[in-house]
Amino acid sequence: MKTSKVFSCISPCKVNDFLYIVGRTPNGYHKLQTLFTVLNYGDYMTFEQVENDVIEIEGPFDFPKEQNLIYKAAVLLKTKYAVKQGIKINVKKRLPEGGGLGGGSGNAATTLLVLNKIWDLNLSEEKLISMGSGLGADVPLFIKGTTTFGQGTGEILEEVKLPIRWYLVVNPGCKVPTKELFASPELKRDSPIRTLEQLLKLPFENSFTPCVIKRYPLVKKLLEDLSSYGNTACMSGSGSSCFVRFENEKKCTEAYNDFLNKHDEFKVFMAPSCCENLVTRDLNNFLKYTQ
Repeated sequence: MKTSKVFSCISPCKVNDFLYIVGRTPNGYHKLQTLFTVLNYGDYMTFEQVENDVIEIEGPFDFPKEQNLIYKAAVLLKTKYAVKQGIKINVKKRLPEGGGLGGGSGNAATTLLVLNKIWDLNLSEEKLISMGSGLGADVPLFIKGTTTFGQGTGEILEEVKLPIRWYLVVNPGCKVPTKELFASPELKRDSPIRTLEQLLKLPFENSFTPCVIKRYPLVKKLLEDLSSYGNTACMSGSGSSCFVRFENEKKCTEAYNDFLNKHDEFKVFMAPSCCENLVTRDLNNFLKYTQ
């Protein structure tokens, strides 16, 4: 990409409509079946080419940049392909850390997608997914950027065409330690392996929910409150964010407004599911009008 103009985009989040643990691999990793839904909501990221050959990260991070997945993604591309260009990346966080919405993984995937074009690498989606899998289990999902059926340890991804749904998402503010949950002896690890068609016909569940609500009564209460809007609420990932689905924007907006009137202590947003990769779409439009 020859232009030096600034590119900005949303780095979207995800929810797990259902999540089942169906076993373990010989090396101990958990095998899953899950439906990832990418939402049109997330952090704001800005990418600007700089004259000096460095990677700059700006954002509300309280840890060294070397530990940041954004930095790791940029370094990975820069090192592997000997890129002699610099980049300044600014992040405005809207997603809670450790909330089960994939914010950090989404940021890393957005970085790979954008720098792939800015640095004129033009790597295939398959290549980016392969590279992203080494950064985090959810990074490949965000490189695809749409509703996806995940299996294995998260590396087997199948895009799923479903109607747009609307989601009311609430984060109660408690950070759930995922590693602790995976190690819990009470975690159900033997859900039956089923086809996607079978799973879509069943009430959606999350294998982590019983463990989380036992430890965090606030999550249990939140799921009950959200379920009062007519649909069964679910927890995303290993928590603690919870959500409830709606078929249209009107019903979701009504629930959103009602929930806000009753609760001002939580982080709340509503958003539709994505039927296309938002980062790729916006990046292609940007390149079309700036080159």
